[in-house]
Amino acid sequence: MASHRKSRSTGTRVAGIRTPALATAALTSVALLSQTANAAPSDDRPSLEEVEKKVDDLYRQAGSATEKYNAAKEKTSKQRKKVDTLLDDVAKRTQKLNDARTELGSFASAQYRTGASVPETATLLLADSPQDYFDQNQLMNRLTGRQKTAVDDYVTQQSETMKKRQEATEGLDTLTDSQNDLKTAKSTVQKKLATARELLSELTAEEKARLAAIEKKKQKEAARKAAELAKQQAAEEAERKRQEKAAQQQGSGSSSGSSESSAPGSSNGTQAQKALAFAQAQIGKPYVWGATGPGSYDCSGLTQAAWKAAGVTLPRTTYDQVNAGTTVSVSQAQPGDLVFFYDDISHVGLYVGDGKMVHAPKPDAYVREESIFYDGESSIYSVVRPA
Repeated sequence: MASHRKSRSTGTRVAGIRTPALATAALTSVALLSQTANAAPSDDRPSLEEVEKKVDDLYRQAGSATEKYNAAKEKTSKQRKKVDTLLDDVAKRTQKLNDARTELGSFASAQYRTGASVPETATLLLADSPQDYFDQNQLMNRLTGRQKTAVDDYVTQQSETMKKRQEATEGLDTLTDSQNDLKTAKSTVQKKLATARELLSELTAEEKARLAAIEKKKQKEAARKAAELAKQQAAEEAERKRQEKAAQQQGSGSSSGSSESSAPGSSNGTQAQKALAFAQAQIGKPYVWGATGPGSYDCSGLTQAAWKAAGVTLPRTTYDQVNAGTTVSVSQAQPGDLVFFYDDISHVGLYVGDGKMVHAPKPDAYVREESIFYDGESSIYSVVRPA
């Protein structure tokens, strides 16, 4: 026979004491709230990995914006020179027009002295365009052939020059607007960098130590990759020399010094050495966006200045420098070669050898020598040997 009594809740035991189910629920809620309160600060703060990634991304954006600014600045400078040339041309043509007016004035005076009609010529001197007046009054019939030719030529030149000046002015306005936009973008990136720096400044000593450990691990891996590349390059060079020696012994290398002349990049070896020596002499100088030396550099400013010291003119930006020579594989990189980074080709360094380079890394850093794998092997875009 079934019992009709209600079963008693067993509840839970706290320190050996049975507690009602309601009390158990309350205790559970308190525990959860306590856990949530303790977890809230860490949930709101980004992890060290997130902080590092954010800073790296912002520095990369700053580098990309710098190259775009450099390109706009260079383009603006060229356009301004073009406009100045056009304005000088306009001034010279205007002087020719004034000379033509003076000559026509003399012609009008001659007409007056001979009793010819003066009002037509007087109106001519006040007209905006001699051609407009001549077309309306057929005064050209009373001018000499030389005068007709002079007026015709000048009117044409004036029209063309005014068009060119207008085009140049509009182009300069557009370039100026573009440059201002780039400056605004740069300012935005700098603000983001300031935010990232603020996050870094708020890290505890323990967190800063952990972040330093992460960076040290990356550098160690980059150094390992550089050593691997150096070993590979040494093996390839040894094999190349072995093959050349064998060819010479077989009589195929008849000319003296063929080993040196056949070495890849030997034709500009001396220039490469000069470029590299210049770049290494800049180690310790600060990175400053848009700078081309001598006290500070950005990445492409350093490579341009280095090769200029060797007598080779490189374009200003990474986007143009990447096309200023012959592309070679990473394993074939030689001292003086340009190493480009990222899909947007926003960074460049000068290869030293043994998997290392000299470069101006980023804002808040200095020109330094480090592994070309400093940001991972996948970040390398290409290697170019300047022509």
